[in-house]
Amino acid sequence: MNRIRISQYIIILLLFIFPAKIYSQYLTEDIFKFSRALGYISSYYVDSIDSKQIVEDVIIDILKELDPHSVYIPADEVKEMNEPLEGNFEGIGIQFNVLNDTIYVISPISGGPSEKVGLRAGDRIVEIDSENVAGIEITTTGVRDRLLGQKGTKVIVGIKRKSVKDILNFTIIRDKIPIYSVDAAYLVGGNIAYIKINRFAMTTLAEFTEKINILKEQGAESIILDLRNNGGGYLDKAIDLANQFLETGQLIVYTQGLQSPRTESRANGNGISKDGNVLILIDEGSASASEIVSGAIQDWDRGIIVGRRSFGKGLVQKPMFLPDGSMLRLTVARYYTPTGRLIQKPYEDGKDEYEKELFNRYEHGEFLNKDSINLPDSLKYNTLKNNRIVYGGGGIMPDIFIPLDTTSVTKFYSKIVRQGVLNSFVLEYIDKNRKKLTSNYADFDSFNKNFEVSDKILNDLIEYGAENEIEAKEDEVEKSGEHFRLIIKALIARDLWDMSEYFEIVNVRDKGFNKAVEIMQNWDHYQEQVLNAR
Repeated sequence: MNRIRISQYIIILLLFIFPAKIYSQYLTEDIFKFSRALGYISSYYVDSIDSKQIVEDVIIDILKELDPHSVYIPADEVKEMNEPLEGNFEGIGIQFNVLNDTIYVISPISGGPSEKVGLRAGDRIVEIDSENVAGIEITTTGVRDRLLGQKGTKVIVGIKRKSVKDILNFTIIRDKIPIYSVDAAYLVGGNIAYIKINRFAMTTLAEFTEKINILKEQGAESIILDLRNNGGGYLDKAIDLANQFLETGQLIVYTQGLQSPRTESRANGNGISKDGNVLILIDEGSASASEIVSGAIQDWDRGIIVGRRSFGKGLVQKPMFLPDGSMLRLTVARYYTPTGRLIQKPYEDGKDEYEKELFNRYEHGEFLNKDSINLPDSLKYNTLKNNRIVYGGGGIMPDIFIPLDTTSVTKFYSKIVRQGVLNSFVLEYIDKNRKKLTSNYADFDSFNKNFEVSDKILNDLIEYGAENEIEAKEDEVEKSGEHFRLIIKALIARDLWDMSEYFEIVNVRDKGFNKAVEIMQNWDHYQEQVLNAR
């Protein structure tokens, strides 16, 4: 896009966005000329024009030319986008799934309004406010539209429950429903806390503090912090978390932009995890806020970073609301780790190439072989305590590399997971066997020790896949079979208990997790290995 076209778009933005006093500061002959032309079009053009749509299209086109992370969010999407980061939403408080044109309650959220009135896992929602919602090809969005609503409003849901002949009607008063950012927290090997964080939301620090205090009471002395596939979130919440591990005055991150002077964030010394060994798991899905935490820990030699090179997002976005409730998330600064590393990967070749960058890493073998990563000497930095070499210019490079595990991946496995068939199969299995499962396994420990995914369950999955036009070859079943057993067991545990139990099961075969535990149990050896790496 040439400079003239961009300036014209900026003119329209100025006309529609800025108040008159601010706009007058930008008023030039070119702007006045273009505004007059726009006025003529609005007043005299042969057909009507949709000025609202024109403005939205213009804003979107401008932001596309700036950087990959400056975006426009229409008014009707702003609330939905913010919910996961705000840490709550307003609704009835259930986890649900749509299967065979039926809304299944996976579980009511603990302490939420649905649990309080008596909804149970396995219930089927067949009516919402007297509207039939079974057999009408309802979508997940359609369910959310009907069940979400302002706190204090009511909704009546009709429930079909196994062993109950009639439809049960429940009047539910909507309320604030928490969204948790800590997926899992449990003790490993008697003294290692494992905590997995899925995003950096308003509630992340409070959740982390609660979990780590409980685990310390159980004997935790060190921490594995799993930030894999954590795409980021609020910058200040990443700073809050990093602060838990660092000493007074240590720089956590600084930000700087053309219109944003350098702003530093330093540890205040009040962190609750300043002692004990720290290991952070990252991968190509760890971005932004995750990279701030990882970069601070690495630069101060506070812990060991394990996994694969992180995403590489070093741009700071500021939300800017427009008069109609829509919003710009505009990049206003870059952030830098304590050593001065900018870990934003290049985006000069355009958004399309930027979005293909992770695929290119995979094609070049980087996910499988550390030696496939070639970074120039110009991106070298030295850590602040031990003077180790670290790199900027495209993500956080781990201290210890873990290749992507593809040992169980087959076409059959990929299809059955990607198309949602595995989740549907497990949901149907639980629906048929919930009473037996809850009767046989009073708690998670009993389930984890004693439940096994039988050959029959695995064969039923293969048949279920065939019914959904996903055929399995014998060698594919053999290659993926044990992993299927693990995932099925984990999904059942998630339904009966929670996400933490899911990860406690799947981590048994997770190479990154197992390497992290090995490092923790042999800390001095691996610390020396990291120190001597060049």
